Amino acid sequence: MTKLKFILPLLLLSFSIESFAQREDIGNYDYDKEYMFGGNKNTNGGLIGGLVFKAGTRIDDTQFSFWAVEFSNVKNPKEIRYNTVLGNSYIFGKSNYLYSIRPQYGREIILFKKAPNQGVQVSALAAIGPSFGIIAPYYIEYALNRVETVREQYNPEIHQSRFNILGTGRLFEGIGQSEFAIGANLKAALSFEFGVFRSNAMGLELGYMLEGFTKEIPLIPTTENRQLFQSAYFTFFYGFRQ
Repeated sequence: MTKLKFILPLLLLSFSIESFAQREDIGNYDYDKEYMFGGNKNTNGGLIGGLVFKAGTRIDDTQFSFWAVEFSNVKNPKEIRYNTVLGNSYIFGKSNYLYSIRPQYGREIILFKKAPNQGVQVSALAAIGPSFGIIAPYYIEYALNRVETVREQYNPEIHQSRFNILGTGRLFEGIGQSEFAIGANLKAALSFEFGVFRSNAMGLELGYMLEGFTKEIPLIPTTENRQLFQSAYFTFFYGFRQ
């Protein structure tokens, strides 16, 4: 029984190494299509700025074209989060969310190919596309007196005391009252890819995003509101190739 405890791990390790060595795609980085998923962090977003899906197709040895769609929560740089006496948090002065849906078309150029079984592949990419903005009301729970509270969209003329705010509304509360804005976006980035297999990839994309809408987005009514947003971002991605 004691010998078995040592033999089983060795067999498993040997099997894993053999399986790794037998993969046909190890060290082979030629592929025609790729499908990538990613999580985004940017200077206009929160802890998680958004989600990304990208599908690419080979043009030649160093160029790819791709279609992508991003979903992002865009914030005003002057947003400040406060804690309430109940331990909840809220953003004082915020009246609306801005959710941006960004279909994109772009090109990617491989600058440095990965060496066999090691190294990093570096690519430059650019993309452009329309932006569809969803302007959703930001709800708060507000104390009218010691026993009565209401949940409604923040209004600076009504909710003047931040100490009466007890928290935010429920998730997606008031989403049916949303307004829409149309715009466009473009981005430029560098992509750093890691991994040793052709069939899958993971890496990091670092870039700059510029997005504009046809009207100002009233995120915080009492401060300067914009119709043009710019941000630096990074996206961690994982995907599959064939």
